[in-house]
Amino acid sequence: MTTDAKAQTYWLEHAWLGTHVEPGVAVEVTGERITAVREGVQAPPPGTTVLRGLTLPGLANAHSHAFHRALRGTVQVGSGTFWTWREVMYAVADRLTPETYHALARAVYAEMALAGITTVGEFHYLHHGPGGTPYADPNAMGEALIQAASDAGVRITLLDTAYVASGLLSETRGEPPNRHQLRFSDGTADAWAERASALKERPHARIGAAIHSVRAVPAGQLGVVARWAAEREAPLHVHLSEQTAENDACQAVHGCTPTQLLFDRGVLGTRTTGVHNTHLTEEDIGLLGRTTTGTCMCPTTERDLADGIGPAASLHREGSPLSLGSDSHAVIDILEEARAMELNERLRSHTRGHWTAAALLRAATADGHAALGWPDAGVIERGALADLTTIALDSVRTAGPLPRLAAETAVFAATAADVRHVVAGGRVVVRDGSHALIPDVPSALAEAITALRD
Repeated sequence: MTTDAKAQTYWLEHAWLGTHVEPGVAVEVTGERITAVREGVQAPPPGTTVLRGLTLPGLANAHSHAFHRALRGTVQVGSGTFWTWREVMYAVADRLTPETYHALARAVYAEMALAGITTVGEFHYLHHGPGGTPYADPNAMGEALIQAASDAGVRITLLDTAYVASGLLSETRGEPPNRHQLRFSDGTADAWAERASALKERPHARIGAAIHSVRAVPAGQLGVVARWAAEREAPLHVHLSEQTAENDACQAVHGCTPTQLLFDRGVLGTRTTGVHNTHLTEEDIGLLGRTTTGTCMCPTTERDLADGIGPAASLHREGSPLSLGSDSHAVIDILEEARAMELNERLRSHTRGHWTAAALLRAATADGHAALGWPDAGVIERGALADLTTIALDSVRTAGPLPRLAAETAVFAATAADVRHVVAGGRVVVRDGSHALIPDVPSALAEAITALRD
């Protein structure tokens, strides 16, 4: 994703500037960066690109498994648990090749762009060929994802994931990967680090690390991943206490919670984000807060899989920065993720108003980008990356409220279908609800998913 250095100006009918909605804002852009933000511009100056509605900074999807998009609809049939869902997921993973993964991810990232997302954090663990045989390029699958993001006009943080074992056995050993998980595993964390070190960053792509879970990386190898990320000052993400079974297994083997284990092994910290953080003790919440370890909530997936409601409000109060992800892509709608985080907490606590609309939008923008290693994105300010997402204020969902309440309207009423325009790094990616690079995203999705069926 590249742009030339020519200057251009966008006139925003209404802009969310981090604390309030401001009418009439001109944003000057040169190349990928915002060079000036001028308020009080009541009418579009000649030659400007007009963005009518409410313009936000580009949204960040901090947790994605792109291939899970192929499960939509299929896994909503009947009942079951996370563990039965996982078997369906494995069946899709078994069929993917670098070529079919590129086609699917390209369409999925285009769907994200249509939903206003300008940066995605891809929690990538599908590394090898069937049976675990490496491809000629050991990072062929990761490269397919990086190219897919470029094709779709979005940035990516490839969170290359260590996945060594299928379960906990002892301090140093895990249960061997099952036949499906062989594609995920490098054998050891050291072998993972050697492969991941060959990945190269590009203007639109940053490389981070991930620990799939304490189930999948034996305790004695957690430090390898943490050091790899620390040496590169790279983001480090981890699925944390998504399931009570993970907590039970960790207590049985290590005599502590997964959060405590990660703390003891040097995994927690300001560049680390725990994904889900659902089943935590008060002590866990305190540890995450004191270490300023982030929390990525994925409410639409957590409710789809019946995982439970994580203590997001308590985590936030203790100092854990919040971000949002669409995870398994039951839907791709970061506005819905923000809304669901607040509404889930209302259902649990029987009280309203745990976060303001501004706080929820920060989780969806600036804090999400920071969690992915893009601290210069997610704000409409001079020097920031020129990412703009415009929400219509005249749809059946958004028409009526006063413009000064547009942030509340966006969070509590709008959906991804209300995204009208998207600019990523100074480049128009979505105009009037149509993708500028991939003309027919629904067909691209249908074709890529159909190719994976038996």
